[in-house]
Amino acid sequence: MKIAIASGKGGTGKTMVTASLSASWGRPVVAVDLDVEEPNLHLFLKPDITGSRDALMEVPQVDTSKCDYCRKCAEFCEYKAISVLGDVIMIFPEMCHGCGGCLALCPTGALTPAHRKLGEVSWGTSGENRFLMGRLRVGEAMSPPLIHQVMTELKRPEVSADLTDVLIDAPPGVSCPAISAVIDSDFVVLVTEPTPFGVFDLRLAHQAFTTLGKPMGVVVNRAGVGNDEVYRFCSQAGLSILAEIPYDRAIAEAYAAGNVIARTSASMTALFQRLAETIRQAAAPAKEARHA
Repeated sequence: MKIAIASGKGGTGKTMVTASLSASWGRPVVAVDLDVEEPNLHLFLKPDITGSRDALMEVPQVDTSKCDYCRKCAEFCEYKAISVLGDVIMIFPEMCHGCGGCLALCPTGALTPAHRKLGEVSWGTSGENRFLMGRLRVGEAMSPPLIHQVMTELKRPEVSADLTDVLIDAPPGVSCPAISAVIDSDFVVLVTEPTPFGVFDLRLAHQAFTTLGKPMGVVVNRAGVGNDEVYRFCSQAGLSILAEIPYDRAIAEAYAAGNVIARTSASMTALFQRLAETIRQAAAPAKEARHA
């Protein structure tokens, strides 16, 4: 089963929950960091990286000796990655979304595939678990294609052989990267905090992910601060509270030191073991339905 750990905004403790679930899952899993713009799951799981590759995206290149400047490619491209001014054609690879439409449309064969680097995909092991992550190149804006490549890498036997469970640390927010990371999951864990900002962004995440038809549950981090609005919203929206992580200075210190909080005390170990079992039970029907 694939479990996505997501949040409506950054800073709620999403990666902390992912790392602790990985340590408490009870059987080997693949821990995947899809927060490719700012991956930090490795800081907690401290994996041994055994391999990596560049992640590339197809972009057009032009052979001006074949181009008749018909402008069909420029008129097709909604992202203005190609401009034709008289008998001059200019390609802006950084603006290309890699759809390949211009390559298919070009009547003279002047446009052919080239590539630009999106970032890097790395894999390795963390204890008994496998580890996989993507890291976006500095200056690159297109994270969904890299997320897709990381998920494709997950199918390789070297990465996920004989392992059936996957824990995904999704990007924060509700835009394209978050949707791309969550869309193939069996269950979505929404991590939030009982503050006005937390509730506001939880509402957005619930609205966005509900359209995907995924079962969801909520983990309340820093429970004890703020007010009870997050609980009222979950009740109204039919969202189960899967676990509450108390507002505790010791937890903050452990997190800041790069420790997996599920390993810091007996109470935290028990909390995340219960959370892992609750998620497995909640996700099982969705997994069976998806594979039926």
